[in-house]
Amino acid sequence: MVQHKALSCNQAIWLALAFNGTLLPLSLLSFFLLDYTVCVSSLNVNFPCECVASTMNWSWIQAKQLHPGCFGQVELDVAPMEKTEQEALYYTIQGFVGNWWNGSDLYPDPCGWTPIQGVSCDLFNGFWYVTALNIGPIHENSLTCAQNLEFRQHLFEFKHLESLSFFNCFLSGDKHPITIPTGDWERLSGSLESLEFRSNPGLIGKIPADFGVLKNLGSLVLLENGLTGEIPPDIGNLIKLKRLVLAGNSLSGLIPDMFGRLSDLLILDLSRNTLSGPLPSTIGSLTSLLKLDVSNNHLDGNLLNQFAYLKNLTLMDLRNNSFSGGLVLSIEEMHSLEEMALSNNLIGGSIRSLKWEKLQNLVILELSNMGLTGEIPESISELKRLRFLGLSNNNLTGNLSPKLATLPCLSALYLSGNNLTGDLQFSEEFYGKMGRRFGAWDNPNLCYPDGEISKSHVLYGVRACQKEVKLLEINTKTKLLNNGDMNQTPHFMASLGLSSYATYYGFWCTFLVELWVIGLLLTFEMAL
Repeated sequence: MVQHKALSCNQAIWLALAFNGTLLPLSLLSFFLLDYTVCVSSLNVNFPCECVASTMNWSWIQAKQLHPGCFGQVELDVAPMEKTEQEALYYTIQGFVGNWWNGSDLYPDPCGWTPIQGVSCDLFNGFWYVTALNIGPIHENSLTCAQNLEFRQHLFEFKHLESLSFFNCFLSGDKHPITIPTGDWERLSGSLESLEFRSNPGLIGKIPADFGVLKNLGSLVLLENGLTGEIPPDIGNLIKLKRLVLAGNSLSGLIPDMFGRLSDLLILDLSRNTLSGPLPSTIGSLTSLLKLDVSNNHLDGNLLNQFAYLKNLTLMDLRNNSFSGGLVLSIEEMHSLEEMALSNNLIGGSIRSLKWEKLQNLVILELSNMGLTGEIPESISELKRLRFLGLSNNNLTGNLSPKLATLPCLSALYLSGNNLTGDLQFSEEFYGKMGRRFGAWDNPNLCYPDGEISKSHVLYGVRACQKEVKLLEINTKTKLLNNGDMNQTPHFMASLGLSSYATYYGFWCTFLVELWVIGLLLTFEMAL
């Protein structure tokens, strides 16, 4: 027998990809690879080892019928997935899509050449195990959730599950409501790193307190579901969390103080719930935080002095709550802030209480409907990255600084509903740049210079400034009909808009008429 060089694993994988895993006759293999062939048994050529492309979800390339003398290798017939793992996967999927599914179209196993979309696997000790399970229409050919579905205990039997996600799966809270199971999450605590429930309106009930045992969890996302009740303080035990999103539910009660233990947290989004009470001061301990969003709740109390510790925060959204007590100086220390939205809170106080020039990274500043007072500070015109400035519906006064028009990135400016006064001193080019994104209506004493703005840029709700016309004051001692001083009459008539020339001829006309009447009377008496 002619000796040939052994095919390496990389060459075997390339060959499998090129020919869809089909074993080639020796003649064709020799033609394509010359003398880089493998050991021969009868007329077929087979791969020399269990070469695995795990990152591509390829199954094992089994080396069957290897020649016993081929580098000491023996015949291999390896089971690609542990039986208990495969049963756990099949029963779990059937619970969500229905018992009709049996995986018969998968070859040679769920992690093989025809894998389930949404299921990812990895090798542990020579066997495939499920590492990620995504239920719901994430991919075009993903398995569709049944209407009447269930969580089965098999879900908690995966030994190496790292990521679990449910998207748009539990849809009816009236006909088929379902709750998150409790009591078994500890079985996944050794491996689970990401847990997500997104857009499941039929998912109701409370957040399980035993989520707090998932010690390796780095991401917990419960977004836009039908969850109710209070946030369990046990979540504060998840000290590896980097992302916590509980937005878009109907959660109530206070924000737990224990959130302050989440020192690695990057994203905290509790928006669009019915949470109440003040912000816990322990939020100041989240020094790694990049995004804080608690908008659209029922929160109250003062803004925190502990904001000063959030040096890395880029977004702070506190809109649509009931915060009060004025702007706090700690905001000046948040040098990384790019977006700050405090609108629709009765915070009150002077807008000039902060040194706005310290927030040089601001891109969006939304302070509408906050009860702010005072004149708009010129220091805002030093925020060179600012794109959006919203100051509508406050009690702001004074003139607008034309320096606002020098902001190079500004594309939206809303000032309506204040008590601003004076002339708008912005250029025609500025109004053209803003378009409808400039709003200054409902400022009764604000106007724009008439004739300096083209009709295409007429400002909605802002009047044109009126030119001043000084009328001569009427001398209260002047009495046209009584004092007989005709020298004052032309001046008085001029103050009413009549010329002295017209007044002169009007006087003689009246005098002649009177003479004519007197003549008629004399003629009538002589006739008698």
